[in-house]
Order: sequence, then structure tokens, then C-alpha cells
Amino acid sequence: MPISRRALAAAFAVCVLLPLSACGSGDDGGSTDASGKVEGDITFQTWNLRANFKDYFEGLIADFEKKYPGTNVKWVDQPAEGYADKISADAAGGTLPDVVNVSPDLVAPLAKAGLALDLDKAAAQYKKEYLDGAWASHQIPGMTGTYAFPWYLNTGPLFYNKSLFEEAGLDADQPPTTYDELFADALQIAQKTDGKVATLANVPTIEDFGRYGVPLMNKEGTAFTFNDAKGIELLTRYKELYDAKALDPQALTATPESSGKKFLTEAVAMNPGSALDLGNFKKQAPNLYKNIGITDQITSTGHVNMYVMGVMVNAQTKRTPAAVAFAHYVTDAAHQMSFAKKVAIFPSTAGSLDDPYFTKEDGTDETRVRVAAAKSLKTAVNYTPVLFSEQMKTELRNEVAKALQGKESPKQALDNAVEACDRLLQQQG
Repeated sequence: MPISRRALAAAFAVCVLLPLSACGSGDDGGSTDASGKVEGDITFQTWNLRANFKDYFEGLIADFEKKYPGTNVKWVDQPAEGYADKISADAAGGTLPDVVNVSPDLVAPLAKAGLALDLDKAAAQYKKEYLDGAWASHQIPGMTGTYAFPWYLNTGPLFYNKSLFEEAGLDADQPPTTYDELFADALQIAQKTDGKVATLANVPTIEDFGRYGVPLMNKEGTAFTFNDAKGIELLTRYKELYDAKALDPQALTATPESSGKKFLTEAVAMNPGSALDLGNFKKQAPNLYKNIGITDQITSTGHVNMYVMGVMVNAQTKRTPAAVAFAHYVTDAAHQMSFAKKVAIFPSTAGSLDDPYFTKEDGTDETRVRVAAAKSLKTAVNYTPVLFSEQMKTELRNEVAKALQGKESPKQALDNAVEACDRLLQQQG
């Protein structure tokens, strides 16, 4: 599976619901002491990576086993479909691998169940090797500790169609940089095209509320707060776009893939993406590619959104030193850098984004996007709360749809969404 911003977004839409009572921390777990001899057999599980990166991982494992004689790493790769369910079943059955590729939302229930090793205790010496925001991405509100090594990151710009901006009387070289400008431009494009061209193709998600500066959760991680005045303001502005057809009418049921197709066919004027999308535009929509504009994500916070993957150590592993050493080896600066050069992702290690690969442009759009994304990632934030499950995303989406259709006020919709999400949060335990 190509790892793109869109693929990572889809990955983050997965939620795992563990039967916590079935897999509590127990007394038969492994040691949290990672300081012993690195030896023994461990199992490493990845998430849909074998098809494209078999040689990379086999080489990495061979190098690790050579560095640490007496170790043996068994690599298993699970398909994207049903990955969360597989982790849940393994956790409940006591068969969770020693080292597991996870996203933050998958870590949360495992940490609560005592199955994710706290790296602040077991591997604190490595913390300084990673970007602060990346290390913090696998921390759980209401708990102390960090429960996975950060691995690869992704983010991306906003692409826009210069010709559609020009046809609406806008300066194609001055794309919107603030929310006020975005909403004003979107309304002008809709007005000038009699509602035939929308600017945006997606309803606001939890990360959009975060980018807008809405506080999403209390510090204790016990309640959601995105129904505050600023949250209501954002949804009210989206309702104005929807009524003016500046937000695509099919946005209520859109997926990242369908939104991407709308942009490809020039039915919408802006869409988020990554460097990987540029090759797609060039091949599938040469006219769009000729008119492509590239600008930064719009935020009110000064911090763009990042997607992050991690590598977790099973707290019940019998081979803690080997499992921690291998999880660190996979995610250290040298190996993250080599992986980033094979696919359009970014390393989470401190200093790596200063490498010329991420700072020097060569005149192509591809390097322009890569350099801009790498710069923004240094201070990026994973806005999606780690406790925000797939069910919660559905609740928010449904309530947003009701507000846009005029069935509820923005305030009522967000109040209902927060109430539903808080109820689901309590059920998580």
C-alpha cells in the first residue's frame, strides 16, 4: 500500500475496542526492565507493509540479528483490513506480538489494559532522539507515560486549482492563508460559478476543529470540549458554505478518495494532499497538473496537523531488552531516514528533517512539497485525540451533517456530539 497522507488518514479512522476485563495487566507479564542482555526470539508485526517493502524489512532484521548475536526476529505482516480487530483478538487471547506497529488510537486501549510498555520508564534514554511532538503522540490523557516509539510521520499541503480561482476573479498567486480568506474565497467561487464549483469537498472533522483552535478535550482526558463557542463558530461558517454550494453537496457522504476524485475532475477548487499526489495529477489529470497551486495547511494555531505511526512494545513480552532494542532500532534516525527515501513519509527523529533531502529544492514541485512539509512537521501536532474512536468520529460526522442540512443548530449538533462521545468514552473504561 503506498503510504500517503490519504492512506494514513484512513489508518487513523480505525478504532480498537478491547475487552479490557479479558486482558488486564495480570501477574504473568514480562519485566519492564530493558537493561538486560539483548537476546532471544521476538515477533515483530507490521501493518500492510510487506507487499511494497519486503526487502527493506528483511534487510533491517538481518542487520539487527547481526548486531545482536543470539537474537531472532520473526516478522509478521497483517493486512490493512481488520488490523484493529486482529490486535484486539491477540490482546484478549494473550498472543500479542512482542513489537507491534500501531497508531495512537490503537495504543490507548492497550495502554489502559496494561499491555503497552511505558517507554518513559523502560526507555527514557531514547526520548531525546525524537521530535517532542512525535514522542508525545503516544501519550494517553489521564495516564502518565509514553506507550510507543514514534515512527514515520506525514503531513501535506493544500492543493488548489489556479484556473478555477482565476475564473472566479481571484488572484491565483495569492491563495487563502487564513480561515477568513478561505471562507471568503469559497463564497466568491460559488457565487461566480452559480454554485457549480465548490471550494471544499469535506465536512469538518475533529482535526479541523483542532486546527481552528478549538479545545478538543479536557486535560484529564475525561470529557470532550469541542462544543465551545469557537467550535460552534467553525460549524456555523461551514453551514454558510454548504448553503451557498461552496461546500460540495456530496461532502456529507464523502471519503478522502471521493474528494480526491472531485479535485481531479476539477469539480472542487481545493483539496489536501501529499507529495505522492503530484505524480497522480501528472498522470491522470494533466490539465489540472498544469494549473496546480500549492499552499500551506490553514490553521489558527500556527501548527499543522500531522499523522504519526508508532512501534509499541508488548508489556508482557518475555524478552523486554530485545523487544525494546528492536523497536528502537526500527525507529532510530538512520533507519527512519533510509525508509523515508523509499516512500514519501517523514522521519520523527530530531535533526533528521534538517537533512538536505528535506531542505533543498531542485525546482520540481515534488521537492517543493517535501521541503515545505518537512519544515512544518518540526512543530506539527497530531490533533486527533488518541481517545477519539471510530464510533466517536461517526457520531461527530452525523451531527455535523444534521447541522449543515438545517435539522439542528450548530450548537445543538455539537452538544449532541460531545454528549455521545463522552458516553462512549465512559464505556471505554
